[in-house]
Amino acid sequence: MDTFFEDYLQRLTDLHNDFKEAIDGLPQAALDWTPGEDMNSLCVLVVHVCGAERYWVGDVAMGESSDRDRAIEFTAEGLSLAALNGKLDASEAYIRKSLAQLTVRDLAESRKVPGRDRKFTVGWVLLHTLEHTGLHLGHAQITRQMWATTLKS
Repeated sequence: MDTFFEDYLQRLTDLHNDFKEAIDGLPQAALDWTPGEDMNSLCVLVVHVCGAERYWVGDVAMGESSDRDRAIEFTAEGLSLAALNGKLDASEAYIRKSLAQLTVRDLAESRKVPGRDRKFTVGWVLLHTLEHTGLHLGHAQITRQMWATTLKS
């Protein structure tokens, strides 16, 4: 595998490990807790991130349909810590397998977004995936801090 993809996977692994740290040791109540109206629980954030990673890398970059139902991701609840960690691991494994099939030349190739009249390069898709995961990692970290604050109140 090219160094670029190895570096990409390391960055994705780091983000996933940080996600695991953000949920580590929390009770089910904390995983399903939402800090406020129109805000997401830690469970939803993990499920959504994994769905988005699979969609962007799989559906868009690799052309492998996931039959994703984005809306259902935002209703996720009751998933254990082990199940959420498993989702992160499965997403990472899928991306690892996918990147092993790509070359640096593929980064400049355009891919059509399924069901939409938009195209993005594979490079854009991969960078967007990291960006999106990092954004929601920040949400997860803040949600954990807010949960801890509610316990002290």
